[in-house]
Amino acid sequence: MLHGIIPPVVTPFRDDESLDLPRLKSHIDHLLAAGVHGIFVLGTTGEFYALSESEKQEVAATAVAHVGGRVPVYVGTGAETTGEAVRLSKMAAAEGAAGVSVITPYFLKPTQAELLDHFRRVADTGGVPVVLYNNPSTCAGLTIEPDTVAKLAEHPQIIGIKDSSGDLQNTIELVKRTDPAKFSVLIGRDTLILAGLLFGTKGAIPATCNLAAKLCVGIYESFRGGELSAARAFQDRLAPVRMALSLGTGNGAVKEGLALMGQGCGPNRAPIGPLSDANRAKLRQVLAAAGLVGS
Repeated sequence: MLHGIIPPVVTPFRDDESLDLPRLKSHIDHLLAAGVHGIFVLGTTGEFYALSESEKQEVAATAVAHVGGRVPVYVGTGAETTGEAVRLSKMAAAEGAAGVSVITPYFLKPTQAELLDHFRRVADTGGVPVVLYNNPSTCAGLTIEPDTVAKLAEHPQIIGIKDSSGDLQNTIELVKRTDPAKFSVLIGRDTLILAGLLFGTKGAIPATCNLAAKLCVGIYESFRGGELSAARAFQDRLAPVRMALSLGTGNGAVKEGLALMGQGCGPNRAPIGPLSDANRAKLRQVLAAAGLVGS
């Protein structure tokens, strides 16, 4: 069952923007040491949109082999066309992924009927369990509506959804409309991890886990242990870190934060550039307040 804290792992690059697979392995080890419950490569935070298909295969193969069954590995295989999403999902299945995360097409704006067909075809032919990915803010406002999710959740190969809408009512509706014994709703908005758990989600896929894995895991484990005050304290520490990600373009602030913490994973691929000196200083202040770097 899909559950827990599953970080959408950054894709490390060298200074020339080539893949840095040794650094990917060491970053994965750092996350596993913090107690995460899965690894998710080639998501939005992993700059999937910036990688070629051969690079995606290299990342997927490296992650699966290095994790070695310690936790499930999920691979982002979303694409603008159904054919490409199927092809990438077959690749992930061949490399041994436990499942794939499939975002809605992000340039087109398909109807709900077209989304039903899209996700069902990936699930029918991709050869691996599918996690839906709802992220309207980066997909031209497109959302997978609760009625559509309820229909897709009936497919035996569609096992869950990452909801990054930031709309807690929408997340609650997804929980209500699906069978928790067969389908997992996970939060994709880091500031709502605890709120989601309180209303029945099974965990989260938080970008800030790259920076603050112990805080993210602390929310989940404290909640599961009935320690709500501790879970709230972890969530309160994490929230400003998530808000600070807006200081950069895309996941630029995530990689800048890792560099500030001495865990650098290289640059983002252009056109994403480094933070300004002022924003880097603001990010350092937030990380220091969260206890992630020295003050």
